[in-house]
Order: sequence, then C-alpha cells, then structure tokens
Amino acid sequence: MKVSFPFALLLTGAALLAPLLVSATEYPLPAENSRLIGENSTTIVPADNRPLEAIAARYKIGLLNMLEANPGTDPWLPKAGNELIIPQQMLLPDTKREGIVVNLAELRLYYYPKGENKVIVYPVGIGQLGAMTPSMVTSISQKIPNPTWTPTENIRKRYAKEGVTLPPMVPAGPDNPMGLFAMRLAYGSGHYLIHGTNADFGIGMRVSSGCIRLRPDDIEALFSSVPKGTRVQIINQPVKYAVEPDGKRYIEVHQPLSRNEKDDPQTMPLPLTGALKRFIKSKESDSALIEAALKRRSGMPILVNLGEAVSGGETQTAEKAPQRDAAPSEKQKAGVTQAKPEKA
Repeated sequence: MKVSFPFALLLTGAALLAPLLVSATEYPLPAENSRLIGENSTTIVPADNRPLEAIAARYKIGLLNMLEANPGTDPWLPKAGNELIIPQQMLLPDTKREGIVVNLAELRLYYYPKGENKVIVYPVGIGQLGAMTPSMVTSISQKIPNPTWTPTENIRKRYAKEGVTLPPMVPAGPDNPMGLFAMRLAYGSGHYLIHGTNADFGIGMRVSSGCIRLRPDDIEALFSSVPKGTRVQIINQPVKYAVEPDGKRYIEVHQPLSRNEKDDPQTMPLPLTGALKRFIKSKESDSALIEAALKRRSGMPILVNLGEAVSGGETQTAEKAPQRDAAPSEKQKAGVTQAKPEKA
C-alpha cells in the first residue's frame, strides 16, 4: 500500500473524536474449520467536517481499510450524507491460532488469548517504504511501561533528510512517539517493538520505522493482557480465502504492500500460492466473481459461490444462485448490513 497525503492534517480532525474512541473489536472464535468472523455495516457521513480518520477510529478500523472498502472517498473531507461501508467482517489469517498474529498486508493484529474462545482484532500502523516490517515468527521478550525512545542511526538519517534533527533520546511521557507502553520482540537484535503512539493518526497505515504501532487505548489493553514469552507471528498475506462449513467460498483481497514509489498497489501482481490457485480453479468457485475480487481489492470477504449445505445436498453453484439473476451490488457481495447515521 502507498499513501501520498500528509498525516498532520488528519490529526486535527481525529482529535475532535477523542472522547468517542473505543478499543479493538472482539469476536467469538469460530470452529477450526471456519475462518469467517464479524459482519460489515454502513454509516452515514455527518455534516461536521470530520476527516475519514476520525470515522475510522470510532469504528476501530484502520484508515487504509476504510479507503479499500470505500474507494474514491476523500480522506480529508468525506462528503456529508454519503454512505460508508464499515469493514468489520474478515477471514482469519491462515496461521496457527496462538498468541499474536500480524498480517502486514491488511494492517491488522489478531490476538488469541490463551484458554479463551475469542480473537481480538486491532488496526495497526507498520513500517513505511524503506523501513518495511519483516515477516517473522518470534515472541515477546520484554514488556516496557513508559518506554524511552532512542532513534537508530538510520532513523536519524531519514529525519535529517526532511530537515528534522532528533535528540539522542526522547524521555518517557506523553510526547514520546512510542506512547506509554511497548513490547519488545525477540527477533534479531530486538529493535522491533509493538508499541503505542503519541499521535491520533497513522493507524492502519505505513508510517513507522518498522515497528508495529497501535492506538493508545489498544496498546494499553494489549499490554495488560499479553504475557512475556507470547508467540508472535508476522505475515504478509494480501489474499485470504476460505471454504466455510456450510460450503460457502470466500476470498478477501487487500492491496499488496508497495516496495517503491513507482508501485501501484491497485494494479501490482498479487502472490498466488498453489493452494489459492486450486481454490480459484475449483469447479465450485465462480471464476468471474474471483477475477472481479482480485481486481477490486476491497479488503472484505467476497462470497464467490453459494457453496454446499452442511446437511450435504447438491452443491449450488454461483450460476444457479438466486442473487446472480441480477448482478449483486458491492454491498451484497461483501455482506453489508443496513446503514446507520454517524453521530457527531
């Protein structure tokens, strides 16, 4: 993903929403053979001149997730009265359901509390171009309340190019870019962390120097519940898919992470694994719907056929499905519920 608009302008509007911010979304954990969680909804943009970041924060969504679901929306000033999709339905990543899983491509962190039948989902900020967050399997090696920040030499150089001279060390407190809580990862020399922020923007975006960044309320909740030694897996999975127990087949496509300024995440080639290719070519998959989903890259699960009932009857293909008599709308394909007016 690539973002061209400056973040500072979003800060003012996001601050207007501070009293309304809520923490991450908690979902009941589905059965092992199921990966679909949540439900999309819609909201109406109010006439209060708030930026899209403020609405995203209210619904615990990252900014780029909102832009994927609502292409063409002005991030500075979404048009009052317009209907926005709130993308709160998703497929769990195809990983071990343990500890923390971060999917870089979708800018989300999944936390599976040990012994609890639930998953908690947080929007995150990740490494920007030139400071990409690496994929890894590691663990939490240290929990640090009130962290200080010592910028690395590379970070200093990057800021210096922009005319900013960083101090040798930023003390703990409200002005610290790492926020009030940090958890160090055991990977490498330990310079990657999951931490908070002193800003109300940049969540659900590529803005960090490689660390995983959360909103203040979210990092406080995560910090308090994640024990030292917790497993952490970071993946880069822009395309997720699933065949649910009822036979329904879903694909969820996100914009891949750009690797340079010339990359266009909307048209970049998507990585297709052998298993994904088999899913696409299956006679039970609707190739036209899949092709459209791969092109659209909405970041939401799309039903690509009606599947087969658990009771076992004849598979109802997309060609036979009632909703294919008329072309399904974007909202129908993404399973969106009714619109709700957005409160000021």
